Amino acid sequence: MKQVNSLSGQELRDMFMVATDWLEKNASDIDVLNVFPVPDGDTGTNMLLTMRSTIEEAYRAPDRSTSAVAQAMAKGALMGARGNSGVILSQIWHGLAQGLAGKESFTGRDLADALLLAATEAYKGIDNPVEGTILTVAKEAASAAKAQADGGNDDLISIMEAAISAARESVANTPNLLPVLKEAGVVDAGGQGLYTILEGILRYLKGEVEEMQLSKPGIIIGNMPLVHRTPQMMAADEASYGYCTEFLLKGQELDPDKLRAKLKKKGESLIVVGDKYAIRIHIHTLDPGGVIRLVTSLGTMHQVGIRNMDEQHQGFLEMQKERMPAADIATVAVVSGDGLSDVFTSLGTSIVVPGGRTMNPSTKDLLQAVNLVASDKVIILPNNKNVIPAARKVRSLTGKTVKVLATQTIPQGVAALLAFNSEADLETNTQAMKKAQSTVKSIAVTRAARCSQVGGLSVKRKQPIGFLDEDLVATGDSAVDALSKVLAKLDLGTAEVITIYYRGNAERSDVEPFMVSLREQHPQLQIELVRGGQPHYNYIASVE
Repeated sequence: MKQVNSLSGQELRDMFMVATDWLEKNASDIDVLNVFPVPDGDTGTNMLLTMRSTIEEAYRAPDRSTSAVAQAMAKGALMGARGNSGVILSQIWHGLAQGLAGKESFTGRDLADALLLAATEAYKGIDNPVEGTILTVAKEAASAAKAQADGGNDDLISIMEAAISAARESVANTPNLLPVLKEAGVVDAGGQGLYTILEGILRYLKGEVEEMQLSKPGIIIGNMPLVHRTPQMMAADEASYGYCTEFLLKGQELDPDKLRAKLKKKGESLIVVGDKYAIRIHIHTLDPGGVIRLVTSLGTMHQVGIRNMDEQHQGFLEMQKERMPAADIATVAVVSGDGLSDVFTSLGTSIVVPGGRTMNPSTKDLLQAVNLVASDKVIILPNNKNVIPAARKVRSLTGKTVKVLATQTIPQGVAALLAFNSEADLETNTQAMKKAQSTVKSIAVTRAARCSQVGGLSVKRKQPIGFLDEDLVATGDSAVDALSKVLAKLDLGTAEVITIYYRGNAERSDVEPFMVSLREQHPQLQIELVRGGQPHYNYIASVE
């Protein structure tokens, strides 16, 4: 089996050049993955441009030592960093250069130590690090490389194989760490880009450069169920996304930490990386002018880029609209909880608009969803009595034909969707769905926000309480007890199906013994347990 014990600085440069060529083959596919924080679809391109600048500067290194080449690469990455992902990547190479400082050549152990420092430095440059991104992938890949080296293995190939294996698993797991990725059904674009670079490095070490000319990197599939998904509306905020503002600040005796502290209140997604001579800044702000005024007294600005993210977001929505399959009648549903979103999507909902008890979508949000679907005939399912008025206003704001079903609960929305017939006309479907929603009983269990006296019930703060069709009818010692008491008020002898949507794993564990008992008492019942992931409510249940 081939082993590589050490490499020179020139080989370090060549290794990264091959990795850049490998990334270039995958850049457009990585672009498609990008959904966070604003879906501008350029992560792969930004990382590629950053890597090209990295390699260009590597050729200008004053000598061929590992230290000199690594320092030149870090400088090139900083100077040419593009976008959020490119700036983070430049910080990773900055940490790598620190780890390889003073070395004429490097071994597997040296690389493992440098990768660990690189991951640490990447986190330092971010004002609010988010897991499930390129940061997580860098950290877990570096930890695996370090563990391999600590086990006594100094072979560069073995070190990189361990890093690659961990990086692949980390990328596949990103949807489980970031809900926005899970909703979109993709892995993190930046993490995928870093994995592709690391994969290129490994293939160089293995001597597979020629074979790489005839092949192409693949996109990692996330560790999540492969279900057909329709486009989902992103949570629309009434406030503007603002401007993605990026620039390079050059000067003397600059202090990245002090500058980061000054910019912290100026916006979001803040990244400040560099040294006392040059600092790369990336920030999402409503006032780019204020940011520029703050830094101009510190030095000179270069490579200034300011992009309107509202226009980017609108472009993304238009792109989604073009991709959506044409349908005679579209359905728009307001749903809270990733599990419940999956349920509505699997039932054929055209667009799911996030919403719920404390996050009701506005008329603007619903209008945006209606305009986004390809069909001119739309049925809206509010699934919350507080959303119905906003939904009804949409009818006068669009040229499309919009029907609003007054669904007040999630179970009513599910029942209505089950009655939808894609071959029937709008009026027939509306009537059938109205009839279906009226046949289901809806139960919700939560905890009381305060003490109160309602309908003859004395409720204590944080006490589990149960609702039947929006009416408070029971209190309990536990959430399952409250659920049991509400069900006891129904004639389950004539019921056929009970579906219980639980919030999380704790609620599932609590309710399973109760389900066994319920089946024993009512053997004719079909009882289903579904993860809803809904906030605020321990359980939502339907009885049909």
